[in-house]
Amino acid sequence: MSRGSPRAGSDYPASYGDLLAWFPDDAACLDYLDWLRWPDGFVCPRCGPAVAWRYGDGRWFCSSCARRASATAGTIFHGTRTPLTVWFAAAWQMTSEKNGISALGLKRQLGIGSEQTAWAMLHRYRTAMVRRGRDRLSGSVEVDETMLGGPEPGKPGRGALGKTLVEVGIERTGRSFGRCRLQVIEDASAEVLRRFLLDHVEPGSTVVSDGWGSYPSACGDDYLHERYVVSGSGSKAHELLPGVHLVASLAKRWLMGTHQGGVKPGHLQAYLDEFSFRFNRRRSRARGMLFYRLLEQSVDAEPRTYRSLVANPGAARKTMPVPPPDKRVRCDSLAGPPLDRPWRKGSPGQPLLQH
Repeated sequence: MSRGSPRAGSDYPASYGDLLAWFPDDAACLDYLDWLRWPDGFVCPRCGPAVAWRYGDGRWFCSSCARRASATAGTIFHGTRTPLTVWFAAAWQMTSEKNGISALGLKRQLGIGSEQTAWAMLHRYRTAMVRRGRDRLSGSVEVDETMLGGPEPGKPGRGALGKTLVEVGIERTGRSFGRCRLQVIEDASAEVLRRFLLDHVEPGSTVVSDGWGSYPSACGDDYLHERYVVSGSGSKAHELLPGVHLVASLAKRWLMGTHQGGVKPGHLQAYLDEFSFRFNRRRSRARGMLFYRLLEQSVDAEPRTYRSLVANPGAARKTMPVPPPDKRVRCDSLAGPPLDRPWRKGSPGQPLLQH
């Protein structure tokens, strides 16, 4: 469904000012999602291309099966009570800055009723950041493991307690680096590492690793293997494998900075997917391109319930307290009529001269 080479100013907003001008209300947002989901015209989810009519509220009526469909149905926006203007603003906040935004920061920025709602919005976007059928890494690919998590006493290294083991892969392109992949793994055995390679690295590529004994078996006959043993080489690990150490360092800094190290192990993979989404598009000239790609993939992603997003839903309280009567449950839309200088109302200053 990709349009190949979308352009700023016609396919996506180039700046935050453009975002406000393009999407002043929820109707404009819905029409944009409609355009992204069905670039060649409406396709009925049940019977495929068909003659259809569009209602004034943006929904479609299929003449073949008499089904009503919306651009948000069957996507991460399915059944949402949060206005689309807020969803679009959240997508821009998430993609326009290289460090993204936390749920608490989003709640404060957009006036969302609860941090829980903001977290669920961001997490649904994270599920859309992994595109189905994406190309695997190729060429010369550095791989190594890293530990993510807070400091814990006890055993250091690959078996450290209280930390999560993550496999990192990144393409070498001359003296620079290309795309990366990060995945939470249960251990550094040959079987687990081979599964990572087959999922994320194109067979026939060259795998560059350290001296860990599992890599030769993990590569097998599917990959060429270059091995750099750090011990006794006179070089440090980050000098022999600079790419994976750069990515691991940036990911750790992002998790500690933007999210204050408060990411639970069960949710870590979703945050790593967000990091990879932005890192792999770091050379994009227009930040609006990331906004475009995120929404493009969002209308192609399946809906997710809040319970399915939570790592351990059974650990939470079964009954939630009744909110106070003045609690704002639903988020207010960012759309609204223009206000005539509200800061001037009730001001004791001099009246404005009318010409």
